[in-house]
Amino acid sequence: MARIPVDLMIFDLDGTLIESKWDIAQSVNFTLGALGLPERPIEEIFGFVGDGVKRLLRLAVGEGNQARFEEALKVFRAHYLEHCLDRTSFYPGIEPMLEHFVNKPKAIATNKSIDYTRVILNGLGPQHFRYMVGGDNGFGLKPEPGMLLHVMEQLGMPKERTILIGDSTNDINGGHNAGIRVCAVGYGMGNRAKMEACQPDWFIEKPEQLMEIFE
Repeated sequence: MARIPVDLMIFDLDGTLIESKWDIAQSVNFTLGALGLPERPIEEIFGFVGDGVKRLLRLAVGEGNQARFEEALKVFRAHYLEHCLDRTSFYPGIEPMLEHFVNKPKAIATNKSIDYTRVILNGLGPQHFRYMVGGDNGFGLKPEPGMLLHVMEQLGMPKERTILIGDSTNDINGGHNAGIRVCAVGYGMGNRAKMEACQPDWFIEKPEQLMEIFE
């Protein structure tokens, strides 16, 4: 089967490029402990990830403790910035895939804060990405299309030659809202049935499959 030509690959970060959920959960429970709130099961915290740090912490502190949200945010940010590379790494297959597309413009569009995004990507090695936009850059959070439209505008790339690769319904819906095609990944944190219901254009089980689909 002929591979599909694309000019720009936009990647989500958590659950797509990096396995980061353990460090996130650790910082959430450190924050809850520091505030004297009960820690949460790790698996429960994994389910809170994907909509940006503010929603993550609102869910973590719980409905009855929203008055302590700002305090929680401050503690979490300081701790996570220090510990965001303790266990976080690229998923298997990501680095060879990025090397394969070394001459292809690539960008990051993540609901994660841009500060953490930069620290993590700088810490993990070579810089493969021409542009990065995070959830606190003022373009809204996926599934809003703002950050994806901004990336294409900045890099001068047409929608029909751009793809988004992500692991959540936010990515699939965000890509479709921005008018671009989406490749969902089945190895990340997203709920498979919910992702399939959003009808991504492709669904892969490992990063190397991108090399078989796109040129």
